[in-house]
Amino acid sequence: MASPKQKHHYQTHLPVLLEATLKCLQPQVGDSYLDLTAGYGGHASAVIAATAAAEKAVLVDRDPEAVAALKKRFAIQVRIIQKSFAEATQLLLAEGKLYDMVLMDLGVSSPQLNKVERGFSLRQAARLDMRMDQTQKLTAYEVVNSYAQKALAQVIALYGEERQANAIAQAIVRHRPVLSTRDLARIVASVIRRKSKIHPATRSFQAIRIEVNDELGQLKSALPRALQLLAPGGRIAVISFHSLEDRIVKEVLFEAGYSGYEATIKLLNKKPMLGRIIEPTNPHARSAILRAAVKNKNKHTPKGGAYVNRHT
Repeated sequence: MASPKQKHHYQTHLPVLLEATLKCLQPQVGDSYLDLTAGYGGHASAVIAATAAAEKAVLVDRDPEAVAALKKRFAIQVRIIQKSFAEATQLLLAEGKLYDMVLMDLGVSSPQLNKVERGFSLRQAARLDMRMDQTQKLTAYEVVNSYAQKALAQVIALYGEERQANAIAQAIVRHRPVLSTRDLARIVASVIRRKSKIHPATRSFQAIRIEVNDELGQLKSALPRALQLLAPGGRIAVISFHSLEDRIVKEVLFEAGYSGYEATIKLLNKKPMLGRIIEPTNPHARSAILRAAVKNKNKHTPKGGAYVNRHT
């Protein structure tokens, strides 16, 4: 049983687009469930409650702190895997698993942002880190302080879609060593003079975080495998938080859904469901984009596939 402090943490960490996600996944009693970005279990808790089949749920996260929280929340009923979703999908495919529902809730979680020492937040001083998996070697400190100016500018331009990437990279190199998130935010703000409600360093922080965690590379590898892990008639929901993620999700789903007789899925929402419209009062949902699909039932189960559905 969770402690009062743990219960409070679970209650205050509200999952983004929960009702919309449940509507897309349509969990039923006995369904199997794969959550590739389980975080602290907000979505998973609701899905598992609806299926009443915790033993058929698999929760994945690469953050050791999130995995520890998941183990406390779900005890031994649920299989919990500490891996990136790219590694986890490869493992589960090798095991021949198939699932009725698959969820990917991309990006950084609120607990990661709110814990100052993790180095994700640009509004509080902390050592530059930004690792989702704290066992990996590459940190934001290495990216900011060791990348060549040209390489750093490319990261900020590509992953942050920042027009002033060259000037920002030049300013960062000029101020090295950059030790804290606050220092980095100030350097970027000194270059960008445009007026906006959004902090001027937001795009640069996003870019460096994506580089540290290889977020787009992970997504490109994992999403096609996630579709393979869907059982016939199974449903997948993907929540992204910026245009770079959503572009990959859209391309993969559309390619799988518009292949004539070879199509493996049917899109449930040709136009994305937008958090700012569905949950206008939730600041964490402001940039959320939800896409979903269902696996065509006429596709054969792969050889060796172990499909456990609600009827078995």
